[in-house]
Amino acid sequence: MRKKELRVVVSFATTTQAMAMEETAKAAGLKGRLIPIPRQITADCGLAWSEPAQNRVALELLMQEKKLQCDQVVELVI
Repeated sequence: MRKKELRVVVSFATTTQAMAMEETAKAAGLKGRLIPIPRQITADCGLAWSEPAQNRVALELLMQEKKLQCDQVVELVI
């Protein structure tokens, strides 16, 4: 079982947005991954990007720079 830790979770309205996030983040060397949307938040597509909390600033800067759209960005212990 995976140890729970504080993560930044980004939800998306569409699967296309989630896939664009995955491709862009992997190319930038971020350590996150796509996950099923946690119950604590909602999203239309059912996917979210999960990233270690210490990478939040880098993640948000990347999303701004690449003009990636999302529904919300939250921190959760998952």
